[in-house]
Amino acid sequence: MELKSYFNFNLTSMKNELVNNSFDGLICHIDSLEDKKTKDFLKKFNYLKILATNKDLNDTKIFDFVLKLPTNTSEINSVIESSVAKKKFSKNSSILIKSYKIDKNEKKLFKDKNFIILTEKEIQLLELFSATNTPLSKEKILLQVWKYSSDADTHTVETHIYRLRKKMNDSFGDENFILNNKQGYYIWKKEIKLLMIYFQRNIVSELLNQKKVKEVLREKKDNLINSCTYYLYNLRRQICPFF
Repeated sequence: MELKSYFNFNLTSMKNELVNNSFDGLICHIDSLEDKKTKDFLKKFNYLKILATNKDLNDTKIFDFVLKLPTNTSEINSVIESSVAKKKFSKNSSILIKSYKIDKNEKKLFKDKNFIILTEKEIQLLELFSATNTPLSKEKILLQVWKYSSDADTHTVETHIYRLRKKMNDSFGDENFILNNKQGYYIWKKEIKLLMIYFQRNIVSELLNQKKVKEVLREKKDNLINSCTYYLYNLRRQICPFF
């Protein structure tokens, strides 16, 4: 902590208090792994994790980078900067949406070997659509992507969606990539919808089959009871004809 003015990043000591999502990354000393609470926290922590150690470890899967001790401020700066860049590049490298892949680093949307160039706002639009399964109103899109107030009088959303739809249709022949209804704009995740319909139909079919089986068994049971009753009735008459 006495050397933190020499670092190219903000450094804060967490001490014994671990609060998830309150920081971008974590440098963890090897000795802290002896505490089960800390180890469990690290497994769930989805941001940058760097292990500082003077030991050779076989299992370092939960960490993004290993910083060998002893070290110096120059090495620490280098490790942090390269680790952050690698983590950010990996996060941006590909986003899947329907049957397409978005590469945020190259600003391209791919399908097989074909691709289109995306603007920064188009990427943000697609990220927003991919993060929800419900239609998004024009007001919400303005607020999330352009940071405009919900009562702003603008055709920005319509214009950008029109251009993106045209790109998709011209390059991929996809006329139904972005849809809209009374609730707003959305991307219909066809594969997920079809899968849900498939399971729903199969579940209904299975339930109907189970119902049919129960009806058949009930019918057989009734027939068996009736047969036994008739057999016992005749047997009783043979044994005691005057009964």
